[in-house]
Amino acid sequence: LAPTAGEIRLGNRPVDGVTADWVRQHIALVPQDPYLFYGTIAENLRVAKPDASEAELEAACRAANIYEHLSQLPDGFATRVGERGLSLSGGQMQRLAIARALLKNAPVVVLDEPTSQIDLETEGVIQEALAHLTRDKTVLLIAHRLSTVEKADRIVVMERGRVIEQGSHTELLAKRGAYARMVGTVSAAGHSIDSERE
Repeated sequence: LAPTAGEIRLGNRPVDGVTADWVRQHIALVPQDPYLFYGTIAENLRVAKPDASEAELEAACRAANIYEHLSQLPDGFATRVGERGLSLSGGQMQRLAIARALLKNAPVVVLDEPTSQIDLETEGVIQEALAHLTRDKTVLLIAHRLSTVEKADRIVVMERGRVIEQGSHTELLAKRGAYARMVGTVSAAGHSIDSERE
């Protein structure tokens, strides 16, 4: 839908003048439910960069905190994974998706619920990998887990499809609004909760 006021620009271009090829080239996506094709781990990684060397694959996987696991597999990068990565855990699939995005090295990174399907212990490993991926990038992060968004420059809180608050973590806490209530609920309960926010 076209904006009702103002203009949306991507890379200093009006969004309605940007081609699909340009978007694919400049945006890397780490989805909530990463898709892995039937084939080898190397083939799945090279979707992002077909000419990537094995050294580049290793560097990306090290940064994504998945290399140690892959190096223990009998066939390493030549290991075949089932369609949708059925031979890997959710956390391992997520880290492979992060490695794929690292290989692409796009200036814009979209993270869609990158930690929603993993336990808190694995989340720490994923967060470290995300720090490598998002360095010096523009990042759009969609998340329900509060710990995922706390360090964002700007948090946009949504309710029923509408923006109700926005600001940094500190600014939103000071407002004592919806975000502060969510943080208070999480702190009191000692764990994350689901609530609508970006």
